[in-house]
Amino acid sequence: MKAKRFAWMAAPLLAGILALAALPAAQADDSAATSTAPPAAPKKKITGVELYAIHCNRCHPERYPQEFDQRQWPTYMLHMRVRANLPAAQAREIMKYLQEEAGN
Repeated sequence: MKAKRFAWMAAPLLAGILALAALPAAQADDSAATSTAPPAAPKKKITGVELYAIHCNRCHPERYPQEFDQRQWPTYMLHMRVRANLPAAQAREIMKYLQEEAGN
């Protein structure tokens, strides 16, 4: 009895499922035909100076690289990397900047 009650829904439901299944293929064809935009420009690499300005001034006043020598910066940088949750690559760039500009 239940099968007869819902039989009228089978055809529209099946048509909807088939239409949805064909949708991604149709969109892929349209995007391939209309993508005449030039390729995206490569991302600009952010320098250690810029990363230092972005991250280190969030919580405290700026410390100048000359305040510490090359041997002292790794200790401070390790502590700040953990506290500020810096990615390793960004921490390396900041460290490179600080050590190059450090007072000896």
